[in-house]
Amino acid sequence: MTIVTLNGTVIAQSDDTKVVEGNHYFPPSSVKTGLFTDSDTSSVCPWKGTASYYNATVNGNFIKDVAWYYPSASEKAKDIEGYIAFYKNKVAII
Repeated sequence: MTIVTLNGTVIAQSDDTKVVEGNHYFPPSSVKTGLFTDSDTSSVCPWKGTASYYNATVNGNFIKDVAWYYPSASEKAKDIEGYIAFYKNKVAII
């Protein structure tokens, strides 16, 4: 089981993450997306495609761009399309 906490609150947990480039990508159903709001940030990976980002508010604390996902991943990254990854410097991943 891989668990993500933010300010002491579990925000994701799954036995079915996909690890890509050292990052755990979580199935959306295993993430408390109710804590997230869409960010206006995006970035482009040459082989995965364009990433969208989430902000989070947990225990009254707002954290910008805490997570990212690929809503329309490239063919090479289709297995993580829609899956959510977290910035290791903003959350605890156990």
